[in-house]
Amino acid sequence: MNDDLKAWIAPSRTAALVIDMQVDFASPAGALATYFDMSIVQPAVSAAERLVETARAAGVPVVFVGLFTTPETDSAAWLERIRRQGGDPDSEAAICRVAEVGSDFYGPKPAPGELVVQKVRYSGFQGTDLDARLRALGVDTLVVAGLTTECCVDSTVRDAFDLDYHVFVAADACAAYEADLHIATLKIMALNSAILTDTARIAEAWSA
Repeated sequence: MNDDLKAWIAPSRTAALVIDMQVDFASPAGALATYFDMSIVQPAVSAAERLVETARAAGVPVVFVGLFTTPETDSAAWLERIRRQGGDPDSEAAICRVAEVGSDFYGPKPAPGELVVQKVRYSGFQGTDLDARLRALGVDTLVVAGLTTECCVDSTVRDAFDLDYHVFVAADACAAYEADLHIATLKIMALNSAILTDTARIAEAWSA
């Protein structure tokens, strides 16, 4: 596969997509650290940092997709779902608020001039100009990393595939807060919408 991978993810056609690696989702000081052990996602954060460095060195565009919310963008369905599960929407919905520390990127961070796409739903394509921006770059292939595997990564990968992108998931640069969810979602993506690889094989494919 390595020889094929070199052509499949050639820098001339590919963008690296980093999804939701933000303080609230990944940092021990973030909002979700109240509910989850953030140590489980740190290896993926480190792998994503390596992936971004490799992409930049190879001339591959790096695109950061993040959740940036306000009370006005919280959907009624989202708030009602929290209520029906016995939660408090006023506190639990307040994740990655615009202009607050929780929405800052964590681990790999955008360099000057790199594309940042702000979203308010799970998928990076829902309600954003991500597709148009990628097409403008001449991109038809994505290498995806991010958090969490079973939620925003999976949602974005599915939409990318439906939009006719060739999708590769850097499995070691993705994570879920529960290992079984991560493994199961990788299997589902491999069955339906993506080819799984890892940062070492990607680095080899992007090497001169």
